[in-house]
Amino acid sequence: MKIAIGCDHGGFELKALVINHLEKRGIEVIDKGTYSTASCDYPVYAKAVTAEVAGKNVDLGILICGTGIGMSMCANKEEGIRAALCHDIFSAKATREHNNANILCMGARVVGPGLALMIVDDFIDTPFSNDERHIRRIEMFS
Repeated sequence: MKIAIGCDHGGFELKALVINHLEKRGIEVIDKGTYSTASCDYPVYAKAVTAEVAGKNVDLGILICGTGIGMSMCANKEEGIRAALCHDIFSAKATREHNNANILCMGARVVGPGLALMIVDDFIDTPFSNDERHIRRIEMFS
């Protein structure tokens, strides 16, 4: 599995923890930035990750900012992206199973590091159900 990850300055520290966690699991990580806590514009990093996901260069994406809201709004503007803002385990599982979400968005100022890693694990470990009703609904997105 290969995952692209990006963040703004508000998500920089959590991004580092997530990358370390994923690499320990043997998952290849493509870090699209930012690379410091210096103030930056989150759409730059959202677009970098969405390009990797939409281009099918990676299996999934993860975006982290202070709340996760800006990242999810920006990511969902891109064709083929189904970004889900998740701050709990149930939502992470449900969005993969029912919506076939391909990008997880989180807020570093909303979830603690332990919960964030559990959310990441459940997001990447939960397969899409391939249920006809979910497929039909996803096709209605565009």
